[in-house]
Amino acid sequence: MSFVADLRVVLKGKDFRRLFGTRLVSQFSDGIFQFGVTGFAFFSPESQTTALQVAAGLAVLLLPYSVLGPFVGVFIDRWSRRQILVVAPMVRGALLLLAAGLVAADVPDPAFYAAALAVLGVNRFFLAALGASLPHVVPADRLMAANAVTPTSGTVVTFVGAGVGLLLRMVFGGDDFGVALLLVTSGVVFGLSALVARTMDRELLGPWYDPERPQARQAVRNVVVGLVDGAKHLVGHRVAAATMGAMAAHRFFYGMATALGIILYRYYFYDGDANAALEGASLLVATSGVGYFLAVIVTPYATERFSIERWVPIALSAAGVMTAALALPFQEWGLPVLGFVLGVAGQSVKICADTTVQRDVEDIYLGRAFSLYDMLFNGMYVLAAALSAAILPADGKSYLAVVIVSIGYPLAALAYRMITRQGRSISPTPTAPQ
Repeated sequence: MSFVADLRVVLKGKDFRRLFGTRLVSQFSDGIFQFGVTGFAFFSPESQTTALQVAAGLAVLLLPYSVLGPFVGVFIDRWSRRQILVVAPMVRGALLLLAAGLVAADVPDPAFYAAALAVLGVNRFFLAALGASLPHVVPADRLMAANAVTPTSGTVVTFVGAGVGLLLRMVFGGDDFGVALLLVTSGVVFGLSALVARTMDRELLGPWYDPERPQARQAVRNVVVGLVDGAKHLVGHRVAAATMGAMAAHRFFYGMATALGIILYRYYFYDGDANAALEGASLLVATSGVGYFLAVIVTPYATERFSIERWVPIALSAAGVMTAALALPFQEWGLPVLGFVLGVAGQSVKICADTTVQRDVEDIYLGRAFSLYDMLFNGMYVLAAALSAAILPADGKSYLAVVIVSIGYPLAALAYRMITRQGRSISPTPTAPQ
């Protein structure tokens, strides 16, 4: 099915429309918030952004998803999910007001980052509750279609929210007071998602009572043991593990490219003009978003034509070659084009990783496998930013960083191809082909 056809099918359900509306409003707000944090951390006219500060800012944005990710399910499976969707926006709104106050009062950056971490931690619970609620509002025969459209729609709306954030910044200004107004706006919009969630019945989204469910403390302990078991299980499914590894490799090199691009725009292309640099970087984000969306359309046809095991190394290799061609001249026009290429390649690899894990991993290990997936997806990005902080010069013009990314992608493609050639002959028969 195409994206439009899938969307048309699942929108027939009234409860799905309400849950879907909750997601769209919240992720639109998240786009405004992420733009506000990015502008404050990387493109504030009052501060001199360094590669180390870029690494710290990216860590703030992503570490809650890596650290909290495996554990939130323990509570999502015990608390009313509908109530989480109602209460979390209120808590997040209060935290955003606090963060806005801290920015307006010009407090030290660590205090603001602590508030931002708390906001993102609450958001992690909210998104997990949305995902766990989906089977309660969609019939089993439409669940695949719902899973196909909801993450993509959420990502697109987040990009739209970031674009609106850029427009609002032009109205509010790029100083601390303008950032504070952006954060307040995000909090108000996010609060609207609670109003949408309230239209659903309190018991609609579960979880159902289970007297044999272990206590939360024991369940948290079991998470750590479960992650180890999940890793061991993945080792026996080499194609799924290799595709997850390819996704992790992309996130690492994409993280380096992101840090490189931020510093280049900030100091090399615009020589410290923060507002012009932010507008240039926003174009890069926009072209990446177009690439993400195009990958959703292209990947199903490409994998049918070439197979997943061939399409993943094609995407990785193309990313490496195009990075060298577009980034090494260090011309501003090349970065938005490169953002589009990496958007297509990266989202293609992610879709393939999602599919192979769902296809090859046994159902009782799927939750643990995706917890590891989530940790790799965000952790590798932050790790790359940390490495960039060590090697990037003040103006960002680093041939070494571009060479690492350009060579790293094809090497990851080669490693993936070698592993999957061996894995196809020894991996267990898929239990649930999709």
